[in-house]
Amino acid sequence: MRAGQIRKQTIDEIKERGDQLDGRITGAARIARSIVEGQLDCPHSEQHKQRCNESRAIEPHVPPSLKSDTLFEYQQTPDSALRNPMVQSISHVNIKSATVSRQFISAVLKSQVTVRDALNAALDEEMERDDRVYILGEEVAMYDGAYKVSKGLWKKYGDKRVIDTPITEMGFAGIAVGSAMAGLRPVCEFMTFNFAMQAIDQIINSAAKTFYMSAGKVNVPIVFRGPNGAASGVAAQHSQCFGAWYAHCPGLKVISPYSSEDHKGLLKAAIRDPDPVVFLENEILYGAQYPMSDEALSKDFIIPIGKAKVERPGNHLTVVAHSRAVELSLEAAKELSRVGIDIEVINLRTLRPLDEQTITESVVKTKHLVTVEQGWPNSGIGSEICARIVESEAFYHLDAPPVRVTGVDVPMPYTKSLEIIALPQVSDIVSAVKKVLGVKS
Repeated sequence: MRAGQIRKQTIDEIKERGDQLDGRITGAARIARSIVEGQLDCPHSEQHKQRCNESRAIEPHVPPSLKSDTLFEYQQTPDSALRNPMVQSISHVNIKSATVSRQFISAVLKSQVTVRDALNAALDEEMERDDRVYILGEEVAMYDGAYKVSKGLWKKYGDKRVIDTPITEMGFAGIAVGSAMAGLRPVCEFMTFNFAMQAIDQIINSAAKTFYMSAGKVNVPIVFRGPNGAASGVAAQHSQCFGAWYAHCPGLKVISPYSSEDHKGLLKAAIRDPDPVVFLENEILYGAQYPMSDEALSKDFIIPIGKAKVERPGNHLTVVAHSRAVELSLEAAKELSRVGIDIEVINLRTLRPLDEQTITESVVKTKHLVTVEQGWPNSGIGSEICARIVESEAFYHLDAPPVRVTGVDVPMPYTKSLEIIALPQVSDIVSAVKKVLGVKS
């Protein structure tokens, strides 16, 4: 295909369709338009093929939901487009004459929602429902948030309910906690939870302990949210998983969601909760799309805090994971199914309180356990799960010792090749499952 072969009329139709969809435009259409406007090379060029091969060589993140004929909202710059695995994943979509089925676009937009948009919808719905809910954090208002989670909310609700703060996590976290004690329901965004270390005194000593120290007279209904854990290429000081840190502390509820439904339903539940909630997202998942049911798209959709979900039923072994590790576990399950190994994958959703019942019932059924997390191994979430199983009646049902799959016990390297080694991969989960089952690779 050559750029000159694409009719201008077709491109105008695509642009018009993008405007009709609230400014959103599908990936295939955006690519086609960029080709015509000279911002991208033709998808069949040698330069494109070389870039694709380079991207695959570093094993980029490709959610399972994007490994099909899926169109998606594409918001990155044209310069990064060809290196984006989501663009590569739709390279087989027919963009002949730059045309895309409008019916297909409509169907996809109804069923597939990005994590970013799910979070935005949850915030919007709760702010509309309760005028005590407000957002504060760095660049959340005029800039629409560092990751565009609060996009459009400042224009809709104004300066008093969407507040840009100075770069002082301890300061604005303290303001948020105080306002929660006074009856408001703040959603305090940290640009990354690594920065929340500056505010950990406010989170633990002020928010988590006040209800107990006031003999139950003072609630602190606040949500601390933002990206947590490893992203990509941001090195040691910006790649930590704080799940185990906050799950250690009484007085907090700690959520670590995976899918779009998880993020929307659990954030709404967190905002309505009377106690402080730490809501741990994952930067790499923001742009990933997952299907949402009609129920999940409704304004009344809530997921109970403290309830895990069996993402994939199985009989041979139980894998328990949270956040992006759920996705890796599902990919490992698919690979293992080819050799006749049927594993059950549990999405924790909540780290505190932990859904022991769902985990125990699964382990009793499968008689084997592997835990998966991207955080460090020492005193991690996997350690806690294994300890609770060993201390319970489920221990007597185990046919082999539990095994943990975690990040490597080192600060995150900056070098890409070492970063991959420092994080659990699908192959690590597959090896762990085979080890527990006594299956030779």
